[in-house]
Amino acid sequence: MAEAKKTETEGEAPPPKKKGKLIIFIAIGVLVLVLGGGGAAYFLMKKKPVEELADGDEPVKEAKAKKKDKKADHAPPSFYKFDKAFTVKLQTEQQEAYLQAEVQLRVLDAAALEMLKPYDPELKHRIMLILLAKKASDLVTAQGVQRLSNEIRETVNNTLEPPVPKKGKDKVDAKEPADAAAPDAPVQAVLFTSFIIQ
Repeated sequence: MAEAKKTETEGEAPPPKKKGKLIIFIAIGVLVLVLGGGGAAYFLMKKKPVEELADGDEPVKEAKAKKKDKKADHAPPSFYKFDKAFTVKLQTEQQEAYLQAEVQLRVLDAAALEMLKPYDPELKHRIMLILLAKKASDLVTAQGVQRLSNEIRETVNNTLEPPVPKKGKDKVDAKEPADAAAPDAPVQAVLFTSFIIQ
């Protein structure tokens, strides 16, 4: 009987091994679920794929392509330089003063550059008239020079593309030109490469 009890005891030992295997399978199952959930969360939290829509309208690929196109459209700026410096006698205040200035125009594109060439004599004349109307005291500050630059830019743009007069008005309102040109204006800025008052 002792031997029978031993065999019964040995027979009882295998069930704990089954429980051990069951616990291992449950632990592996839980581990697989946790890893699967973690992986799913990782992919869901990751940046949106390129195919998804940006701003609700266009695919991200198209938006990135448009940004690259815009960068490609921004070719190096073109400049128009007058062949001679402008030298004028400024309006008299206390003593005579002269201005010598080299003027360059930053243009929108190559087409605007070609548009300027036939107007060269007229542009020189109009710029000369603007400079002759100035006093030395108007041009001794950076703000005064910037105002002059803006005025010349507006005059050149109005020469190339005259504004359409409003109905009922013979003259266009004379207001101070803005610091920045319109995005589609042929001349974007007037730059002085030399500016000497004596």
